[in-house]
Amino acid sequence: MIQRDFFKSARSVPIMWMKVAVIHDAPYAAVLLLWVIFVSFYLAKKAYEAAIRRGYPERSGTYFGRKVIHILGGGVVAVLLPIVFREPVLPLLMAIILTMAVYIPHRTGKLYRWFQDPDNMYEVHFTLAWGIIAFTLWFIDPTYWLATVPLLYMSWGDGVTGIIRNLRYRRRVKGWEGSLAMLIVSIPIGAVLGYIGILSAVLATLSEKQPIIDDNIAIPLVASATLVLGHFLAPGLMMSLYG
Repeated sequence: MIQRDFFKSARSVPIMWMKVAVIHDAPYAAVLLLWVIFVSFYLAKKAYEAAIRRGYPERSGTYFGRKVIHILGGGVVAVLLPIVFREPVLPLLMAIILTMAVYIPHRTGKLYRWFQDPDNMYEVHFTLAWGIIAFTLWFIDPTYWLATVPLLYMSWGDGVTGIIRNLRYRRRVKGWEGSLAMLIVSIPIGAVLGYIGILSAVLATLSEKQPIIDDNIAIPLVASATLVLGHFLAPGLMMSLYG
């Protein structure tokens, strides 16, 4: 309680408050950045290797590795945003570092085969979209829940979708089973932000199904737009359904 009161009083002076918040968040950011690196370069690689041993095509194995990063990397950090972070700068910085880390191999041709595909840069879209959503929506809702919900659709909802489809089809395909899985995962997440949150879960699932725009862009964009409109136009419909 004392810590929260201190942050509230410091916030009356924006520059001072930001410095205090960054100092508070820095250890968490460092640990979570190391966690994402561990997930990306160890756990995702193990998932890829396990898939290859079980006879999955190489690209299917790459897809498994990528979804492990979605769920255990982007998802875990997203759900911790409202719990440990006080400001938007360090989450954005983390996302920029990771975006560069996955973009450079596409430029050099030295890809991390267990989660990168030479035919697309979807993982670059993922890290970049994650950072932009976390940063921009914080200015509307500093509790981070407005950002966390669409980030979890993209991380957990789409992550489960990809795994279900990969298990069934052994390739990247927009099968209905994956869409149903995403909806089942996303609706309880959206309920945190009430009936508008549930609507955003449905719309995010539909946006994932469309084949034109990369779902790492479409999902957070559609969900965020829905939630921001709800925040300003129908705040009474955004009360958590969990009490």
